[in-house]
Amino acid sequence: MPKISPEEILLDKLTQQKKINLKMKTALSSQPLFLFFGLILICFLIFLLRIFQFQFLEKEKYLSLAQKNEYIIQKLTAERGVIFDRNGEQLVFNKSEFNLYLEKNAPLFTVENLAKILKEERSEIEKKIKESNKEKVLIKKNLSIDQAIFILSEKEKLQGLEIKEEIKREYKDGEIFAHLIGYLGKETEEEFKGKEGLELTLEEILKPKPGEVLIKRTGEKKETIISQPKSGKNVVLYLDANLQRKIYELLREREKEVGAKSATALALDPKTGGVLSLISLPSFDPNLFFSQDIEKINQILESPFSPLFNRAVNGQFPLGSTIKPLEALAGLTEKLISNSNFVDCQGKIVIKSPYSQKEYVFKDWKKHGLTNLEKAIAESCNVYFYNLGKILGPTKIKEYLEKFGVSKKIETDFPIKNTGFIGDPNWKKETKKENWWDGDTFNLSIGQGYIFSNPFEIARAFLPIANKGNFLKPKFVWKVLDEKGETISEAKPETWRENFLDLKDLETVRRGMRKAVTGEGAPLASAKSLNSLPFSVAVKTGTAQDSKADCKNCYTVWMVAFAPYEDPQILLVLTMEGVKDVSSAILIPVTKEILEWYFSKP
Repeated sequence: MPKISPEEILLDKLTQQKKINLKMKTALSSQPLFLFFGLILICFLIFLLRIFQFQFLEKEKYLSLAQKNEYIIQKLTAERGVIFDRNGEQLVFNKSEFNLYLEKNAPLFTVENLAKILKEERSEIEKKIKESNKEKVLIKKNLSIDQAIFILSEKEKLQGLEIKEEIKREYKDGEIFAHLIGYLGKETEEEFKGKEGLELTLEEILKPKPGEVLIKRTGEKKETIISQPKSGKNVVLYLDANLQRKIYELLREREKEVGAKSATALALDPKTGGVLSLISLPSFDPNLFFSQDIEKINQILESPFSPLFNRAVNGQFPLGSTIKPLEALAGLTEKLISNSNFVDCQGKIVIKSPYSQKEYVFKDWKKHGLTNLEKAIAESCNVYFYNLGKILGPTKIKEYLEKFGVSKKIETDFPIKNTGFIGDPNWKKETKKENWWDGDTFNLSIGQGYIFSNPFEIARAFLPIANKGNFLKPKFVWKVLDEKGETISEAKPETWRENFLDLKDLETVRRGMRKAVTGEGAPLASAKSLNSLPFSVAVKTGTAQDSKADCKNCYTVWMVAFAPYEDPQILLVLTMEGVKDVSSAILIPVTKEILEWYFSKP
C-alpha cells in the first residue's frame, strides 16, 4: 500500500471541507433568489391586474374623476310653481334674496372685518362657523342690495366670502292660509321640499327641474349647457281666498270671546266637493321658517297649543249630536223607523242593571214630548236617538257611520295623517277587557263615549245629505297650469261610493235639518236665529262633553250648515274645542255672519 503523506491528508481534508462548504453555499443562496424572482413576478401580475382594473373594470369611474378635475357642473336654478285661488289671486310667491356665505376655513381677518361690516359680535359669526357641518356656512340671510354691493366692494378684505342670489318662498297672509297651503322645509343648500299642506301633496307638480351647465376649468374656459331649467307647474285651487279671510277673522274673534282652546272651519262646494276654505286655530306664520328668527321659530315649535297641528283634518273630537242625521239615515235605510213613528220624550231614559236593582239615568237636555224623526233632528232630542241606537245596535251604527266615511281613510289631494275612531263591542273586549253595555250604546247613539272624528270627515259625510245623494271626494286642486298659464289638467267631481240612500229618506233628514232653523213643528229648534237670513239654511248643531286634564267640564261644539236649502252652494262645518259653556248656540252667530257675507258678496 502506498504511503499517504500528511500533506495529501490535509489536502483531502480541505477538499472535503470545501465540498461541504460549496454544498452549503448553494442551498442557502438558491432560496432567496427564487423568492426574489417570485416577488417580481407577483408584483408584475398585480401591476397587470391593476392596469386591467383601471383600464377596463373601473374605466368610467376614473374617467369621471379625471373629468371632474377638468370640468365642473353648475346648476341653473328654476322657480317652484305658485298657487292661486279660484278667482286668480296669487297666494304663494317666489322671492329673490341675497344670502351671505363664508368658507369654513376662512382666515381670521375675514371674520373680524365681516363682523365690523355686519355690526355683529365676532364670537357670533365664529359660533355659526363652528356649529355648521357645511363647507360654506350661511352667515346672514336676505341682505339688502346696498349691503350686498358694499360687501362685494370690500371683497379684498373678505377672503372666502360669497354672496348668492337665492329664491325663498313667500306666503301671502301667512297665518290665514298656513294649514291649507303648508310650508317648505330645506333639503339641501339648493333644494326645498314641501312640508305639510298642499306644499307637501303637490310636491311633484310644484317642484322645479334645475338646468345644468358644464364649465371647463382647464385651458380655455368654456361653458356648455347640458339641460335647460324648467319651472314647476302652477296650481289653481277651489279655495275662495276672501271667504277664507272672512271665516278666519270671525272664527278667531269668537274663539277669543268664549275662551276656547281651538277652532276649525271647513267650507265645501256641495256640487263639486271642492274645498272653499280650511282653517285651523291656533295658526302660525309659515314665512318665519325662511327667516333667521330662531326665537320666534322656537315659540311655534314649543308652544303648548300646538299651532302646527292641523285640527281640521287630523284632530280627533267627540261628535255629539252631529251624528244624528247620519244615524237617522241608517234607521231609515234599514226600515227600522219612519217619520210617522213617535217617541214620548220626558227628558230622560232609565235602564236597570241586569245584575242588581241599580238604575242608570240617561238624560236629555229638555223634555220634547211626542217626537218624530224630523222633530228629533230639529230639536236634537236625545231620548229619540237613545231608542234608535238600541234598535240599531253598536255594530250597525258603526257600519253606517263608516259608510259615510267617518273613521275611514279615503284618497284625497291633501296630507291627512289621522282618521276618526268608532268603538264597538269587540274592540272594547280586546282593549279594555270589558263587556259592552247598553249605556255604551246610548252614548254612541248621541255621539259620546267611544267615538271621535274631525271636521274634514264630517264635511265629507254631510255632502250626500246636502247634494241629495252624491258621495263626492273633497278636492283642493281645481286646475294645473303650465308656465304660460294654459290649463294642463282640470279636476272633475269624483265619487268615492255608490249612492245607497233612498231619496225619500234623504228628504226626511234634510227637512229635519231645515226645521232646526224654521222651528216648524219644533218649538225647541236649535238654530232659529238663522231663519232671519234672506235665504234658506239647513243645520245640525252638536255639543259633546270633552273634559281633559287641562280643561275640566269643557265641551266641543259643532255646527254643520248648508245653504240655500233647495239647491246648496256651500256646506259649512265649524268646531270649537275647550268651550266651558254647554250651549250649542255658540257657533250660530259666526255661521250667520259667514253665510250672510258669502251670499251678499258681488
